[in-house]
Amino acid sequence: MSPRYRQLLEDLRRQFPQPVSDPVHDAYFVFTILRALDQVDALKSQMPMLGAPREPDYAEAVAARLAPEGRSLEATVPQLVAQLQGMFLWGHPQSQVNVITHPSIAGIIGVLLASTYNPNLCSDESGRGFSEAEVKASSMASALVGYDPARSGGVFTFGGTGCLLYGMKIGLEKAVPGAMRRGVREPVVVLASEHCHYAVLNAAGWLGIGQESVVRVSTHLDNSLKIDALAAAARQALGEGKRIAAIVATMGSTDAFGIDDLRAVRTLRDNLVREFELDYTPHIHADAVIGWAWSVFNDYDFTANLLGFRGRTVRALALAHNRLQHLRLADSIGIDFHKTGYAPYISSLFLVREAADFGTIARDRDSMPYLYQSGTHHPGMYTLETSRSGTGPMAALATMLMLGREGFQTLLGHIVEMAEVLREGLEAHPDLTVLNGDNVGPVTLFRVYPPGVDTFTVKDRERSDPSFQTKVEEYNRLNRRVFERVNAEALAGGGVVISMTDCYRHTDHGIPIAALKSYVLSPFTEEDRMRSIIDHVLAARDEVLGRDYD
Repeated sequence: MSPRYRQLLEDLRRQFPQPVSDPVHDAYFVFTILRALDQVDALKSQMPMLGAPREPDYAEAVAARLAPEGRSLEATVPQLVAQLQGMFLWGHPQSQVNVITHPSIAGIIGVLLASTYNPNLCSDESGRGFSEAEVKASSMASALVGYDPARSGGVFTFGGTGCLLYGMKIGLEKAVPGAMRRGVREPVVVLASEHCHYAVLNAAGWLGIGQESVVRVSTHLDNSLKIDALAAAARQALGEGKRIAAIVATMGSTDAFGIDDLRAVRTLRDNLVREFELDYTPHIHADAVIGWAWSVFNDYDFTANLLGFRGRTVRALALAHNRLQHLRLADSIGIDFHKTGYAPYISSLFLVREAADFGTIARDRDSMPYLYQSGTHHPGMYTLETSRSGTGPMAALATMLMLGREGFQTLLGHIVEMAEVLREGLEAHPDLTVLNGDNVGPVTLFRVYPPGVDTFTVKDRERSDPSFQTKVEEYNRLNRRVFERVNAEALAGGGVVISMTDCYRHTDHGIPIAALKSYVLSPFTEEDRMRSIIDHVLAARDEVLGRDYD
């Protein structure tokens, strides 16, 4: 053993948390974290980002190589902090970009603890109390949405796509028993809204069902699927001898917070089983990664309104709750705590009403001889992943413990109230129109038009008037350029950070309708910030119209 080797080993040991109590080194560990946070804090300003605006330098990134020798923590941490330059602050009241939340301190600590002690939730032999935390968080969520925690089960996975993958896979095994072993050897379909998340197509492709086997069902103007169209699609598929791998109900879409009528979907499914005398029950998966959180209002008295929300807000919350209260009717549910649960990425929970459903995707224990030598809880028998971090369950559990029902009600009520403030301001301006006025979540889709456009009738004309289709494309270009201008202003350190969608929905003639988008999730947003969006959008519109935007 050379002196060099021994010295390197001793130096490296100081770069790790000590496995036994060492007050001096433990203080050094804590101090190093605090020093990193101090450096991050130095990047903060009044702008909705850390440090100065910058674009990622991918050419420099490609040139990065592992150095011959290592560095000290003191030299490494500043380089890590430098990666935060130009990062948007999702919790800033001027930041309203898509459904990205501002994590709570409790959630961050949950991730820190799990990262420090690095459990693997494959089994409680490697997860210990973190495995218990997963069961605890799953049970709390199950009871919240209306499942019986004594019968239900849950696993945390890699995102909303993972939740869909699990739900559709269980549904596939119900419809085509043995598909896990033999493959998909019968024609199957997945039924979903035309405004479902694209992850449904992704999961269908990965499962071997095929993206072309996803039947997209038409929707109402509020982006909820049409039950009669769903019934027709299901009957056609069954009549052609196809089996239904899954029915995916969208419970709070990303773009417009569309909420499908889950109770009607469940009734239809049960009727189809009897009508066609099916030897299986098609699986219903509720893609509620956003909408699940509204379950905290299941016991809220909207008449008494003890939290004192405004009339528009109470109406919006009550309308959303009217459909989201039926989540318990789904066979499985996807939940993202990193969206409307104010937890850090990634904390996605896949819930099944009947834990026995996991048996349909379980593997033979003999195929994993080096695992499960001790302990009693082994999710790795049926999870897609063998390696699963404890960060998601700990972040979710921390947030639920800290907030409770009332905390969630307050936060959700606030973001909906801020969205209603924006909608009210947009509706009052003659050059702006709200596209998803019938939707009742924290996301607002709207369009800006040149002066003189009749915004009272333009939505209907854009959607259905064949002579107006070139105007739709013209206004799409205008809104795209307005977004680019607003975004450029934000990147320069001013204004507001909003986003847009290239297709809120299609016209009757197949042309996508683009929209500007405000997604409010920050607890720090106030009314003046919401109203400022209108000023920035109109100023950008006027600048764009000063040029040739055709």
